[in-house]
Amino acid sequence: MLPEEGPPRAVSVAGFWIDQTDVTNGQFAAFVAATGYVTLAERGAAPASLVFVGARKSVDLNDPGQWWRLVPGADWRHPLGPGSSIAGLDQLPVVHVAYDDALAYAHWLGRDLPTEAEWEFAARGGIGDARYAWGEAPPGQGRARANTWQGLFPLQDDGTDGFTARPSPVGCFPANGYGLYDMAGNVWQWTRDLSTADGGTGARVIKGGSFLCSDSFCYRFRPAARTDAAPDSGASHIGFRTVFRQERLASTPSESPLP
Repeated sequence: MLPEEGPPRAVSVAGFWIDQTDVTNGQFAAFVAATGYVTLAERGAAPASLVFVGARKSVDLNDPGQWWRLVPGADWRHPLGPGSSIAGLDQLPVVHVAYDDALAYAHWLGRDLPTEAEWEFAARGGIGDARYAWGEAPPGQGRARANTWQGLFPLQDDGTDGFTARPSPVGCFPANGYGLYDMAGNVWQWTRDLSTADGGTGARVIKGGSFLCSDSFCYRFRPAARTDAAPDSGASHIGFRTVFRQERLASTPSESPLP
C-alpha cells in the first residue's frame, strides 16, 4: 500500500453499468464527427499536450520532467505530436483527453464518468480484496495480464507483455471477473472524485495505472492504487471509460441502459 491509498474504508455503491473497455480512438472520433467537439489540447494560441519521451541515460526518478515533454501539436489525433497519427489505430484507447473532454463524451451518450468507488468495485471483478484485478499472483508470473512496464524505468521496457512503452489495443489481455478489460495498466482512467490532496486545484483521482507503471517505480496497476491529475492535463497515458447508473435508468424508464 502506498501512503495515498490509506486508510482503507468500506463504501457501498448503487447499481451501474460500466464500459467493457476504455473509450477508443474510433469511438471518440465518432463523437467528434457528430458534435464538432474540440479537445483542450487542440485549443488556444499554443495547443500542446504531455508526451512520454523516455530516457536514454540514468535519471533522477524524482524528476518526471526528464521523461515527459510538453509537445506542441500533440493531441488525441496526433498522440506523439505533429507527424504522428491514429490512422489504423481505432482500437487503441484515446489519450490526450482532459477531464472535461472525457466528461463531454460521457454526457453526449447520456452517461457519466465513474466515481472512484464505482471504478474500484468494477476493477476488482468480484474477488474482494485481492491485490490485483486478476487475484494475488504477481504480474510477472505466467501469461501477461496487463500492459505494464517491464525493465528499468524509464530507460528500457523489455516488452515481455507484447508492447514496448506504448498503449495496446483494448481487450488484448484477459478480462476480470466482471468481463472488463484493461482495469490494470494500459492507460490511466479519469474518475469524478476530487483529489484529497488537490489544495483547491480541482485535481481529479485517476485509477488503473498505465503502460508506464512498473513494480519498481509506479506500482499503481492495482485496484486500490490511485493518483491524481490536473483536470486540464491531457497526456499520452491517460484515457477513460464511462458509466450509466441504475438511478438514472429508474428516472428515465424509456431509455436504454446502454445508449
